Amino acid sequence: MELRALQYFVTVGEELHFGRAAQRLHIVQSAVSQQIARLERDLGVRLLDRNSRRVRLTPAGERVLAAARDTLAAAARVRVVAGEPAAVLRIGVASCANQRLDRAVGRLRDTERPAEPELVDLPVTARLDAVRDGELDLALVRGAISSAALTVVRAWSEPLHAVLAREHPAACKPAISLHDLDPYGLRLPARDSDPPMHDAILAVLPVAPLRPPAGDMLNVLFEVGRDPAGWTLMPAEQLAGSRSERVHHVPLDPPMTVDGHIVTSLATPEPCVASYVAAFAD
Repeated sequence: MELRALQYFVTVGEELHFGRAAQRLHIVQSAVSQQIARLERDLGVRLLDRNSRRVRLTPAGERVLAAARDTLAAAARVRVVAGEPAAVLRIGVASCANQRLDRAVGRLRDTERPAEPELVDLPVTARLDAVRDGELDLALVRGAISSAALTVVRAWSEPLHAVLAREHPAACKPAISLHDLDPYGLRLPARDSDPPMHDAILAVLPVAPLRPPAGDMLNVLFEVGRDPAGWTLMPAEQLAGSRSERVHHVPLDPPMTVDGHIVTSLATPEPCVASYVAAFAD
């Protein structure tokens, strides 16, 4: 049994499609099929049920998929112990850390080819420019992005929360509707501070903002905190762990979400992109 065969099987098990798996691995589809057939012969079990319309894991395949992932991770750790250095992976992020980022860093260190993440705090526009120019390997961005010069893949989704002044009448509620908030109290940062996130917030608002956007998010939170009717919207994970005597965040009812994206250069190999997305996925 070879590690390569396990890697091919894990890829097929994740994609449930031989063609897409071959694209991720940058090999021809027949080579993937041959390796899977060889692995099934070695193990003496059928791992996949496949016909012209679909591919699915057998019960044995589900068990082997979990064990194969563990085996590949263990092999990666052996290489590190043996002296193979982990590659430095430069990741463009916002200034706030969160549980998703912490978990992803651990996953990236535990992959078949371990990476040692180096976090670089940059504004969104500078983050995207740095990826395009090769100064970053990938960037994390919330909100929709369209760029012919970059590879953009959705990796997760997270709820938006209303951020209110502590004195706001709705601050003590378990959840709140946007229709119950004063449209004139809405504060938004200027679009150039974070264009994708700015556009994502505008897309969920029931009415257009009555105040012109101004400043960055720090200034917006300051303004919200001193206005009993003030409010804004922020991703829940960005708010997790934050403490403030001036503002309070409340879930929305009905829930509204924003997507998080992995952004890489067009030259980044597809298997690498897939591993980055898997590290940050829900």
